[in-house]
Amino acid sequence: MGLDRQQEKDARGKAIDDWLPITSSRNAKWWYSAFHNVTAMVGAGVLSLPYAMAGLGWGPGVVILVLSWIVTLYTLWQMVEMHEMVPGKRFDRYHELGQHAFGEKLGLWIVVPQQVIVEVGVNIAYMITGGKSLQKFHNTVCPDCKPIRTTYFIMIFASCHFVLSHLPNFNSISGVSFAAAAMSLTYSTIAWTASVHKGVQQDVQYSYTASTTAGRVFTFFSALGDVAFAYAGHNVVLEIQATIPSTPEKPSKGSMWKGVVFAYIVVAICYFPVALIGYWMFGNSVADNILITLEKPRGLIAAANMFVVIHVIGSYQIYAMPVFDMLETLLVKKLKFTPCFRLRLITRTLYVAFTMFIGMLIPFFGSLLGFLGGLVFAPTTYFLPCIMWLAVYKPRRLSLSWFANWISIVLGIILMILAPIGALRQIILQAKTFKLFLVMIFPIAERTWWNSYENSRSEDENYVHNSVFQL
Repeated sequence: MGLDRQQEKDARGKAIDDWLPITSSRNAKWWYSAFHNVTAMVGAGVLSLPYAMAGLGWGPGVVILVLSWIVTLYTLWQMVEMHEMVPGKRFDRYHELGQHAFGEKLGLWIVVPQQVIVEVGVNIAYMITGGKSLQKFHNTVCPDCKPIRTTYFIMIFASCHFVLSHLPNFNSISGVSFAAAAMSLTYSTIAWTASVHKGVQQDVQYSYTASTTAGRVFTFFSALGDVAFAYAGHNVVLEIQATIPSTPEKPSKGSMWKGVVFAYIVVAICYFPVALIGYWMFGNSVADNILITLEKPRGLIAAANMFVVIHVIGSYQIYAMPVFDMLETLLVKKLKFTPCFRLRLITRTLYVAFTMFIGMLIPFFGSLLGFLGGLVFAPTTYFLPCIMWLAVYKPRRLSLSWFANWISIVLGIILMILAPIGALRQIILQAKTFKLFLVMIFPIAERTWWNSYENSRSEDENYVHNSVFQL
């Protein structure tokens, strides 16, 4: 009787695993991991790298870009290796690896909050990027048309995700991911070649824009977060590797590592020319999205912005899939809901609506990247894999592996502490120029509410705007 009950429990567990998005399909090829990783890594981050260079300066900027590429490739290799470190078991999710390294409860509390913040934060940032790129495309192809608010373009961008988000698993979005990876290489190439075409701008300046020492320091800190955001693919790497078949004779890490190396070559081809050439041509006048700085040739810039839209559609889905997996696991395993299409429809639709709403509230894109990059991308990308490696493998003290891990940990902790400080200051300064969500969306409400509010106050204009932000 007890054996039958256990078999029934195991069968139900297997049925749930076959339904959940991460574990439902394990027939991916190595090139699936290549373009999934390109899609996850290259995205909104590459467009902000010239802006980050303006905050870092030539010397520190080049060193930090190259060092970040090396460190993150190393930590990504660690995660690929740890996926099947226990014979006969696969750590299909980031938090499962954390639980093995730190314990069932502690591992869950260390990894899950950070991973959720990263993935939801990226989805919100991509909502903003997609909406702004659509707006830039509209303004470029139709400069004489009536201006349309950014919030409307964010809603237009979100509309496709209300459909695509119901694709069940990673393999089902492989076509979307491939198109996104191709677009990332295309628009990155357009960005730096168009910059070369414009040439070095007259009176270009490479000095720091802030006039005070404090301002320069805070801008430098914020730029560190922009770089951290650009290397964010670690948060979905185990989930991507989970889709690759594995046998004792041919473990998944071989195919996965081949895809990762290919992806990182593409990352280098995209990142370094855009960052260095973009900053070289425009100096400290470059915008937080280089395509905003580029105005001509008009047709090429319009196409690049549309390529960005296509890319971030795929990137959104890559980062949303682990969130869907967490939500559906909670509902089905913990709350005992029946796995069905209706449950998935409601859950994923509400999630897309949530990220759309928050994206319309926070349109100051560059500082948002810096804040998120430092606060949560640095731990999950730069040093959490190293801590897990030390906890599990325990390399000999003062060995090369020991030094490499501790150097990565120290650099990651410095990044985690400094980057959010500068970015938070930038958010506070920029937020004063934006009105609240309801006011931004409804023009009638804006006129009525704003006028009545101004009439009720006798204080000066700055106080009024600051009060609106605080509300």
